[in-house]
Amino acid sequence: MKLTDHQNAQLLCLESLDTIKPFAEKVKEVNTYPLLSCSTIETMQVNTGKVCNLGCKHCHVEAGPHRTESMSKETMAACFQVMSDNDIKVLDVTGGAPELNPNLCWLIREAAQLKYHIMLRTNLTLLDQPEYAHLPEFFAAHQVELISSLPYYSEKDADRQRGSGVFQKSIQVLSNLNKLGYGKENSHLKLNLVYNPGGAFLPAAQQSLEADYRRVLLSQYEVSFHKLFAMANFPVGRFLTFLQTSGNLQQYMERLANTFNASTLNNLMCRNQISVSWDGYAYDCDFNQMLGLACNPRHISRFSPADFKKREIRINNHCYACTAGSGSSCGGAVA
Repeated sequence: MKLTDHQNAQLLCLESLDTIKPFAEKVKEVNTYPLLSCSTIETMQVNTGKVCNLGCKHCHVEAGPHRTESMSKETMAACFQVMSDNDIKVLDVTGGAPELNPNLCWLIREAAQLKYHIMLRTNLTLLDQPEYAHLPEFFAAHQVELISSLPYYSEKDADRQRGSGVFQKSIQVLSNLNKLGYGKENSHLKLNLVYNPGGAFLPAAQQSLEADYRRVLLSQYEVSFHKLFAMANFPVGRFLTFLQTSGNLQQYMERLANTFNASTLNNLMCRNQISVSWDGYAYDCDFNQMLGLACNPRHISRFSPADFKKREIRINNHCYACTAGSGSSCGGAVA
């Protein structure tokens, strides 16, 4: 699949930074090169499309209301076939906003019937709208783990990143989820939150952020959750454009490179998962997906079990975001 002009421009931007050592060279210094995947793939992350009700400035997917890309039922079925052939146990559903894919309920019902562990990433704000109000109970009935984006625990900071009114909508949805049993101590209905920095800086320590979120949300809003995942903003998509236009690109990339942590390499998410785009192409991670750095073979329909074992992971300078400090992944810190 040919790269778009936008993807080529973003890759050129990342590769032309002369004040940082190329990520591949950094890996060669501290690790066996090239980076290889594990022999067992644990998770398939499925990007159900780029349609979203929000248009956040840090979004690497560049999702929004104007996008039309949406995964078909046929591609979802092909994903299930690959999961079965490769004994993959976890389905991680992301977007865009997965709720806006018309095949979402079919995907979840099929995955539950196949006894996969299902995770779904949500920005929460759709779940208070009448046409989607049935989804929380549907998620609970199918034991879906929810990974919910909440930019910060204060209304001012959250709304600055996501838009006016987003925080209060999110709190209302979280409260409703708690009433269903999500996020409660000892509950099997897992509710985890995701924090992204509001600008060109790295997240604070995940453990301390989680404690702050838990204290404020419980004391002020009576909202509870299980875990907080702290994720760095990746220099991909809309956030890379923001870094360029704000004049922060070089400083941010130097900060990522200067806090490189070799101990993160063994736990990078690309080593034990595969990412599938809305149109069925396979990638090492969702960030590579947005840059067009596909695996080989490229389409999910052409994968065999042997293709997953010890495949070479495609890397570029955006990978510094996964290895800075405590590391970053779709499940938070990795070191």
